[in-house]
Amino acid sequence: MQKKISTSLVASLLLATTNLFSAQSLEPITVTSATKSTQSIKDVTSNIEVITKEEIEEKHFTTVTQALSTLSGINVISNGGLGNSSSVFIRGMDSRRILVLIDGVKFQDPSNTGGASFEHLMINDIERIEVVKGPQSGIWGADASAGVINIITKNNEEGTHTSVNTEFGSFQTKKYGMSVSNKTKKYDMGLSANRVLTDGFSSQVPYGDNPDDYVKNGYRNTTVNLKGGYNLTDSDRISANFNNINSLTQYDGNTPNQTKRSDNESNLYSIAYNKIYNNHDVKLKYDISKFEKEQLEASAAYEVKNYNGETQIVELSDTIKYFDNDNFIIGVNREQTDVDYTKGNNVTNDDANINKAIFLTNTNTFDKLIITESLRRDDYSTFNISNTGKIGAKYYILEDLSLSGNYGTAFNAPNLIQVLNPWGITNPDLEPEKTKGYDLSVNYKAITVTYFENKVENLINWKNSQYQNIEGTSTLKGYELAYKKAVIEDTFLNLNYTALDAEDSKGDDLARRAKNQVGFGVDYYGIDRFQFNVNGQYIGDRFDRANKTGAETGNYTVWNSVINYDISKTYKAYLKVDNLFDKYYQTIDGYATAERSAYLGLKANF
Repeated sequence: MQKKISTSLVASLLLATTNLFSAQSLEPITVTSATKSTQSIKDVTSNIEVITKEEIEEKHFTTVTQALSTLSGINVISNGGLGNSSSVFIRGMDSRRILVLIDGVKFQDPSNTGGASFEHLMINDIERIEVVKGPQSGIWGADASAGVINIITKNNEEGTHTSVNTEFGSFQTKKYGMSVSNKTKKYDMGLSANRVLTDGFSSQVPYGDNPDDYVKNGYRNTTVNLKGGYNLTDSDRISANFNNINSLTQYDGNTPNQTKRSDNESNLYSIAYNKIYNNHDVKLKYDISKFEKEQLEASAAYEVKNYNGETQIVELSDTIKYFDNDNFIIGVNREQTDVDYTKGNNVTNDDANINKAIFLTNTNTFDKLIITESLRRDDYSTFNISNTGKIGAKYYILEDLSLSGNYGTAFNAPNLIQVLNPWGITNPDLEPEKTKGYDLSVNYKAITVTYFENKVENLINWKNSQYQNIEGTSTLKGYELAYKKAVIEDTFLNLNYTALDAEDSKGDDLARRAKNQVGFGVDYYGIDRFQFNVNGQYIGDRFDRANKTGAETGNYTVWNSVINYDISKTYKAYLKVDNLFDKYYQTIDGYATAERSAYLGLKANF
């Protein structure tokens, strides 16, 4: 039993959530998002969860949001099926307050007021997904009030490796993928490409109606990742990575059967130089994030809209190790964002927004106690200077029992579209949001209990045809429970529970936040070559509008299942069924979700 479980998802998940070392066949999990340096997860004071490649490969998620929804404290809502607008909430704070990175490069379109476009993030050769919860501006700057999600693509392994995969299923869905990599002592390079095609279903459907009675909304997505590096010497390395996401979405207009389309392309570039000498690890990095979006209405009476956003970041940092397990990080960066958009024949080019920042992070280990402090100063050309910070501590009472706590401040800077928007309504006095938050956790073996509380001042919201700061303080608090353990022979149980109380400055409940949610999963490995999984989620009370008004979009349970079969060392097959009991529900009033759907897939590794 021990060998069977330790070489599977079970050990890696147990490690990720309890911060323990795994069996001898597995390396300890390391993370980079907590302090911008590589750390063992057991040494991280931040409240962090990791979705490993083993879980991704065994569950066969199609989208990143499907993977994220398995974690405590995270809830996902969507305006329809694949490719339609999706919002992710971390502890009740929405996508606009979440910093999303792909291989450390910002996936934040400055021309998009809704935050990162989660709907276009497909599962594409991913090594792990790191989710750091709580205010993180003291490390990462703006847009990290709720936390940071860093999607890390697979590292190139020694030798030459090739894989291909395909999947077919409901809604005429097709997935194709391939990857090839080569690594020597001198260099490494890897290329992966994945394509998703689906006829989908109608996104906008009145509650109770059958989506089959309306026009289908299709979607296509092609995601390409190129990643490599060259070792100039044993202590000098140049690395680069490129991510391209090209998608086309059909979605409903103001009424059902009025189909529109959105053509999107994202290009993320990064090149870095690392120099290690004595106790210094110096890194110079240059990132570019480019986003292009064209929206076309179905009727010729409507005009084409184009939105283009670009962010360039130059960063220099030095990680200095001192004593045995202590390190100090100092860094500076310059970030420039540009936005332009067209509506018909009108072209608007916004002035660039430039930010200059300096950041410091220090980590000390005193036997059983770990303390981390971070400070950051951001100076925006369009806003005032912002100073943020974070402090965290973890104490191991016993080897299997630890206490941890974090306190941080954060801010969300308005983007250029919010200040000067396409409708010609300006608001130059719009101020950044300010967040203060903390969490306290107890971890004992397979059980983790966390209490969290965040307070947000000057909340930015859409009101009276423009973005405004809402006076007062909004409070989001609650607790999370997580349990992951091999309970009986060859069986692994995964449970989590989140209770959330999210209120605005008047004490009214914020819209679209579930009061309670439960995640569950059972994996069984007892039959040779087979792995069986049942997983799902219960969503409690949730309303489409603030103050418990609008449609009730909660109180439902969705079950999913996966069967994996190892045909040989080279070939693996699987059958996946989503929404096993064909539950009818909507996460946003008037927007459909998928009925019971089945998918058959095959993967080969060479």
